[in-house]
Amino acid sequence: MCPRPLAAWFVLIPVLSAASFAGPPVAVWSLERDSRDSSGNGLDLTGRAVRFGDKATRRNDRSTARFDGRTSLLRAPDDKRLDPGTGPFSVTAWVHTEQSLDDVLGDVISKFDPARRTGFQLSIKNNVGVTNTSSNYRHVHFGIDNGRVDSSWTDHGRPGNNMYVFSLLVHKGQLYAGTCEPGAKEAGHVYLFDGKAGWKDLGTPDRCNAVSTLCSFGGEIYAGTTKYRLAGSSLPESPNLAKGGRVFKYMGGKKWKNLGKLGDAESLYGSVVYKNKLYFSALYSPGLFRYDGGTKWTNCGTFEGKRVESLAVYNGAIYATGFDEAGVYRYDGDGWEHLGIVGKNTQTYGFAVYRGDLYVSSWPTGSVFRMEQAGGKTNWAFVGRLAMEKESMPLAVYNGMMYSGTLPLGEVFRFDGGTKWTSLGKIDTTPNVRYRRAWSMAVFRGRLFAGVLPSGRVKSIEAGKSVTSDVELPSGWVHLAAVKGGDRLRLYINGKQVAVSSRFTASKFNLSNTVPLTVGRGQHDHFNGSLSDVRIYRHALSDAEVRELSK
Repeated sequence: MCPRPLAAWFVLIPVLSAASFAGPPVAVWSLERDSRDSSGNGLDLTGRAVRFGDKATRRNDRSTARFDGRTSLLRAPDDKRLDPGTGPFSVTAWVHTEQSLDDVLGDVISKFDPARRTGFQLSIKNNVGVTNTSSNYRHVHFGIDNGRVDSSWTDHGRPGNNMYVFSLLVHKGQLYAGTCEPGAKEAGHVYLFDGKAGWKDLGTPDRCNAVSTLCSFGGEIYAGTTKYRLAGSSLPESPNLAKGGRVFKYMGGKKWKNLGKLGDAESLYGSVVYKNKLYFSALYSPGLFRYDGGTKWTNCGTFEGKRVESLAVYNGAIYATGFDEAGVYRYDGDGWEHLGIVGKNTQTYGFAVYRGDLYVSSWPTGSVFRMEQAGGKTNWAFVGRLAMEKESMPLAVYNGMMYSGTLPLGEVFRFDGGTKWTSLGKIDTTPNVRYRRAWSMAVFRGRLFAGVLPSGRVKSIEAGKSVTSDVELPSGWVHLAAVKGGDRLRLYINGKQVAVSSRFTASKFNLSNTVPLTVGRGQHDHFNGSLSDVRIYRHALSDAEVRELSK
């Protein structure tokens, strides 16, 4: 448990010139030795499992607070001074994250009511296991909402001649798509989004019909290739018989470097980064492969030779979905553990980490389940079926809520708690086909993007208003500032503005709610790292004020 704030403690914080600021902070939590508010406003935090006085991640020779990524959190008292309403506000914090991760990074600060979709959150997002790809990795997201969502999806076109957007990846401020193009003289491509409705062809890494998975690792893009069997989507098989099962590194232009074939695999499914190592799963054959440099790959096996699909990193391990059964499997780097069968299903598909828990999607009930662990046992709690759909596939967390895509109608649904899922509409309306898939997802430029089969189009929607830094946050100490101004959101990293939202009308975004303001936990996960000098202001910080705080 966190120590109670003690009057006997005196914490020194940097003295900032009052003349240089439009107003004083509402709260300042230095988190050096305790959770006291040193602004003089008495807004002390209480919570659990936070290690104060942490000397391993000292900042400016001061101790900081370590959050364990599992149970740590600090809550503020219910106070109108922490309720932004429709007015401007700013939140700032120093955050420390490790380079080598065995968990997602989670939320820095949040005051969000999911039942009303109202409030704000600042998080470092790892959308892992979104079917084939970890589409967002170490991306800072700041969002507000008041139950608002676009009435329709925006169409961003069709990358090339594809019929299946297998994967979407956000990397170094850009959006990439890996595709299936099944013609006899075609092959899977990687495309770069131009920001509107055009796609730049980055070439065909392999001769097979699909690039099934993309991964950001060490500042580079890696692509896994597949000979996709289109009969699995009730479509005619591809006349291109070339096998995949290889991984390629993007070298610029249309050049790709072959990093080798993964055992006997003809097709690859998922990819993930775990403890600073790159892993890929095979699709039609068993295997989880670790990249060991050059063209060397180590097969880490699977549980009893079962075929695995989607990969996610969560609470110290890799989690994998099942092709041969509706299982979920856990790999800790040494061995595999079977975590049970999920509902009355025969396959599991995608993962998401939402509100601190791991969720998984399924076939053929089109349902989603939440992992619950107690007393050494694992249970999969049913959290709803997505209308009468047969398959729920991608899961992604965006601006405080969790979303999923489905088959056969190609719809996207929002999870509204309990067992309730709300449809946001069909995003593939191809006639005269049996199946339509809303398959891949990514959060990019403050919007939720989704790729489909068989029309091969990419579409997006905006819920609330959010601003995203679509570049990996560096490890170590970094200063974050999130600002809600009169008509825009602004996001800063180390004193530099890195993103700004589109315009909005402040009066339409009343963020008032009764959920406690929480440091170190929110709609994504418990924070995994260290925090220092967390501040709340009831005005929109200027560029100069943010620069001063980041020194």
